[in-house]
Amino acid sequence: MAPRLAELEVGQEVARTEVVVDRARLVRYAGASGDFNPIHWNERVATSVGLPGVIAHGMWTMGAAVGPVADWAGDPGRVVDYQVRFTRPVPVPDPGAASVEVVAVVGLLDEAAGTARIDLTVSVDGQRVLGKAQAVVRLA
Repeated sequence: MAPRLAELEVGQEVARTEVVVDRARLVRYAGASGDFNPIHWNERVATSVGLPGVIAHGMWTMGAAVGPVADWAGDPGRVVDYQVRFTRPVPVPDPGAASVEVVAVVGLLDEAAGTARIDLTVSVDGQRVLGKAQAVVRLA
């Protein structure tokens, strides 16, 4: 059942999760998105341009962050606006994986529009990787 606008309050946490990304997931994402930039799969290239190593695609990070909001809303079509600022790359070690923490909190309620703005804190190892990440969700 979808959340109801009248049951929400500003500051309320609506989702919290960790999304894990490893090198295999980056390769699959590259194939699906068509973004084969070697900084997303080749350690030598990534470090040669000043990165800490291979990094996750920004669009993967953005998509992973909004997933819990779409799940909470009950339908991804309820997310009517979504925007972020990329503030820091997500390094993906090999071997191993990066864990992206997503916390979603109600930032604003607009009863006239029937929407809730959900503010996202998206971090890796305690450091924010997305800034001003906000999704607007249409609710009953």
